[in-house]
Amino acid sequence: MLLLGQIVQALEVDFPARLIGPAQLPIEGLAPLESAGPSQLSFLSHPKYQSQLPLSKAGCVIVSPVMEALAVQRGPAIVVADPYLYFARLTQLWKRRHGPIAEAGIDPSASVHPRARVAASASIGAFAVVRAHAVIGEGVRIGEHCVVGEGAQVGDDTVLAARVTLGHDCLVGRRCIFHSGVVIGADGFGFAPSPQGWVKIEQLGIVRIGDDVEIGANSCVDRAALGQTVLEDGVKLDNLVQIGHNVHVGAHTAMAGCVGVAGSARIGQRCTIGGGAVVLGHLSLADGVHISAASVVTRSINKPGLYSGLFPIDDNAAWEKNAATLKQLHGLRDRIKRLESQLAQGDNKAP
Repeated sequence: MLLLGQIVQALEVDFPARLIGPAQLPIEGLAPLESAGPSQLSFLSHPKYQSQLPLSKAGCVIVSPVMEALAVQRGPAIVVADPYLYFARLTQLWKRRHGPIAEAGIDPSASVHPRARVAASASIGAFAVVRAHAVIGEGVRIGEHCVVGEGAQVGDDTVLAARVTLGHDCLVGRRCIFHSGVVIGADGFGFAPSPQGWVKIEQLGIVRIGDDVEIGANSCVDRAALGQTVLEDGVKLDNLVQIGHNVHVGAHTAMAGCVGVAGSARIGQRCTIGGGAVVLGHLSLADGVHISAASVVTRSINKPGLYSGLFPIDDNAAWEKNAATLKQLHGLRDRIKRLESQLAQGDNKAP
């Protein structure tokens, strides 16, 4: 439990806010606007949800100055310039105060090589494996059944949830969060064709991940064939994202679920890629490029902006007709060009 005044005071340095209501009001949890109760705190960030505000039973609501008058009619409010960002920081504060705490130390069932370096403040969970020459920083939390490969490094305060695998020699920065099932440093998909079949190209590089990176459950970042696969500071990957070998992702870029980025692609800084989108190999995206969900990026994009490559869904019969027409577009274009040329010649011959 926290008091309203304690919440405002704790966030005041980075997020100045005005509390309208009793500072001693106890808050026992955070909840959505429509379901929050008298001992819970909620937020309203988008005007289209303002109709829910008068009906909400929340003990207090975080609102912008535009919504202040409506919020005060209902009850206590925290007024701040950016309610959504304020709520995000509040969730972090709440987790620090109320979330599960991993005690420092190594579980008796874990296997930590004598030549690994593990900070005294780190926590190594049950049945985890830390191989030789691995380095585990201060405050790191290694979950149950994780594997940290030989020579891998994990920066201070990084969290590896259960069943995360970090391959040998891969480097992870500070304050990262890897959710269950993440695999960092598996072999990239590299094979050379031969008359006898595919010949494996050994993947001899590493993965280097910056600070404050978060990777969702069951996502994979492949090691480089040579050199490095790189995720710069602040990159956010959703669940089931595939990053191919030698990909370079710029700082603070975010990718939604099921995105696939093929080998050697270069993604700029502060890009967003919607769910299910695909970026083909060896392409480049400039800083500030935003790709719509389910798009397929087939060429490099050199200017910031929003890009889409979608074939709208339709009933199957209509879709098949449209697809058949689409296949004829090249021929239709040539026919139009010939007709335009003939018309132009006719105009030139006219008296």
